[in-house]
Amino acid sequence: MLNEQFSPATDNSSNEDKLEKYSGEVDWTYLKPHFEAGSMIYVDPTLELKSAGLAFANDDQTQVKAWLKSGDLVQPCDLHAEHWIQTNTLFNAMIVRPFVLAQPLSD
Repeated sequence: MLNEQFSPATDNSSNEDKLEKYSGEVDWTYLKPHFEAGSMIYVDPTLELKSAGLAFANDDQTQVKAWLKSGDLVQPCDLHAEHWIQTNTLFNAMIVRPFVLAQPLSD
């Protein structure tokens, strides 16, 4: 049975609380279905993941578009996926419906 208190769609917490609750360390097996669905967004390591998550959660289109234009946010392609598979990359990921933001962990 689905635990309703851990469902982002029905969670009435603040955006900041949701971002904390629905984020964590994941590997490619978690991200792959989101990548295939086109809902994964790569967040450059120079950008704070929580800042990106808040911009999405608050529908700050101006900031999100600026990051997309600068390359700080990218919708990954097959070449990215192949690299991450080959290098066994781990990520910090954050659910910001309908997206999953993912940032590679540094060594």
